Amino acid sequence: MNKISNDYNLRAATKPWPRAENSSTELPMDLVAIFGEKVFGLREMKSCLPKFAFKSIQATIERGDPLDPEVADIVAQAMKDWAVEHGATHFTHWFQPLTGSTAEKHDSFISPSADGRVAVNFSGKDLIQGEPDASSFPSGGLRATFEARGYTAWDPTSPAFIFDNPNGACLTIPTAFASWTGEALDNKIPLLRSVEALNKQALRVLELFGVKASKVFTTVGTEQEYFLIDEDYYYRRPDLVACGRTLIGAKPPKGQDLDDHYFGSIPERVLAYMLETEKELYRLGIPVKTRHNEVAPSQYEIAPVFENSNLASDHQQLIMLTLQRVARNYGLVCLLHEKPFDGINGSGKHNNWSMSTDTGLNLLEPTDQPHANVQFLFFCAAVIRAVYRHQDLLRISVASAGNDHRLGANEAPPAIMSISLGEQLHDIFERLVDGATAESNQGGLLRLGVKALPELPRHTGDRNRTSPFAFTGNKFEFRAVGSMQSVSFPNVVLNVTVAEALDDMATMLEAALEGKDSSDRDVFNDAVASVLRTVVAEARPILFMGDNYTDEWHAEAEKRGLFNLKTTLDALALMTSEKNAALFDKYGVLNNRELHSRQEVAEEQYQITINIESQMTAAMARTMILPAAVEYLTDLTTTLARGNSVGLDLTGVRKTAEEVSDLVDSLRESIDRLVQENMTAHHEWHSTASHSKDCQIPAMTAVRLAADSLERALPRDLWPLPPYREILFVN
Repeated sequence: MNKISNDYNLRAATKPWPRAENSSTELPMDLVAIFGEKVFGLREMKSCLPKFAFKSIQATIERGDPLDPEVADIVAQAMKDWAVEHGATHFTHWFQPLTGSTAEKHDSFISPSADGRVAVNFSGKDLIQGEPDASSFPSGGLRATFEARGYTAWDPTSPAFIFDNPNGACLTIPTAFASWTGEALDNKIPLLRSVEALNKQALRVLELFGVKASKVFTTVGTEQEYFLIDEDYYYRRPDLVACGRTLIGAKPPKGQDLDDHYFGSIPERVLAYMLETEKELYRLGIPVKTRHNEVAPSQYEIAPVFENSNLASDHQQLIMLTLQRVARNYGLVCLLHEKPFDGINGSGKHNNWSMSTDTGLNLLEPTDQPHANVQFLFFCAAVIRAVYRHQDLLRISVASAGNDHRLGANEAPPAIMSISLGEQLHDIFERLVDGATAESNQGGLLRLGVKALPELPRHTGDRNRTSPFAFTGNKFEFRAVGSMQSVSFPNVVLNVTVAEALDDMATMLEAALEGKDSSDRDVFNDAVASVLRTVVAEARPILFMGDNYTDEWHAEAEKRGLFNLKTTLDALALMTSEKNAALFDKYGVLNNRELHSRQEVAEEQYQITINIESQMTAAMARTMILPAAVEYLTDLTTTLARGNSVGLDLTGVRKTAEEVSDLVDSLRESIDRLVQENMTAHHEWHSTASHSKDCQIPAMTAVRLAADSLERALPRDLWPLPPYREILFVN
């Protein structure tokens, strides 16, 4: 066996950056000048389209009016001219299949001409519709191999953009993806449907409150956590390359124990990477706002400001793509898996969600006197009702093999859904339910006891980082979303469940006002209060202000009748329940076939993921860990034989050899069990995913325990994998 060079870590830590002397991030960065320069948005359309065409496409984008085919031809010509000016030679319909990532097929602008040359063409037909192969994407039975036709349809509400490459550029057009039968094969179509459902019900409520608005849309701002590691380490870890996470690896002596990484000074190499990433995102019109060190070593976060949920979901995919693409320029690899390293914090994607009108009104803004803001209380209560009635769907929306490693640890909320409203708002709703005045004495100013320091306005509640669904000022933060996930389906669930709650509550309010003078504010407010009391009294079990990590809360949640769906398969089993199928069907978001297809795809992806990890664990243990351990054991036994021959007392060597021998036996036994479980999975591939959960995962865990014990026992130069203590501290 080739021993690991002792100076490898030193070389990795001191090697020059690939882009250190020739970075494309010029200083200073002119944010205003570059923002959106690669985006064909309304600003560009206004400057190059005829006035009638611009007004038509603007109405489609802003109000959802039907697209005029004649205008599509005009837009296509202008879009092509703009793209060619920016160096584009090809275009692609960019879509989001049920893999959770993005897909694209590039076509050039050229078409043959009669003189044997080529012309550059791009028509409205090219813009509006594409036809990719729908059989090779997961569809959950909606498409079969012999039924390949699918369609991509231009989404004008998400602007086209340019993706650059050193050798050219591509016009990238966000699209929906549907089957030949018209069923949704992607995440975008259900999201757009859910936005329409919520818009309809929210406008109905606003009309009752006498508020004028033409449109209500949901807004999302998503915090993205990620790890950065040196690419030399990445390529020497087969598990990271194949699975995105380490399947073997002992906890380092120092991890995040000292809490010294969180919000710490950003390492120079990492900051250079962040600056270039942000520059590329600004050019794509993505308003990233925040960057900082996260809790775990080598973990970081990026967050944009709020946008409408459809655009925000597209931009979230672009953020992940850009994070990974730019990292290679600095000899780094960006890891987006929910749990790349065992024993330290994993990564999430906090989904901050709210509702706004086209007039600029945030419907979840409590103002300075939330107790008197009955409209805010009504919309907030609708969210409470939605989460209580559909806890299972929220858990399902974040279910994945990767997120199972993260949920419930001291880094992420547990699988039990609950809402933390903050002290003031919680107090207000408690008073309402109990029939008391809604006024609360919470809030006010925060005085710090030093004259030179300003008095700070105190928020309506402290932050509860253990809550999976917390009110945080003027929005709800859904903290359970996994870092590698598309945010589309979690927002589909939020939109449609809140739409249902608004529908129910509007009906209740109409009934309470029947035969009464609704223009009388006291009469109207009394009717609203009666609805709020009914709704919040029913949903009261979902409200919890304490520590979600404690065993006491888990016991209390069970008493309250809340779901505790600990694994992905536990959650997915409820996806197509009668309640859920009726909800999606009633609001036209997913029909029965579309809903069942998503359940099947999710279960299949879970099974495939676990099987890949299980096969890789067995391969690494057999071909890397076991040979290294045997070599060390051979060295020890050789030393013992030589010592005995000359009469040396080698008690310590003998004890070490016995320890390593026991560990080798344990590893061998666990490998044999894992190999057997993998063979069973192979023969029963199409039967059930429960074998992955109940058999392969425990077998993998046993291999890992034995391998990690050996890592602590073997000399560094014999251990075949870069250990955590090196990977996580070279940045």
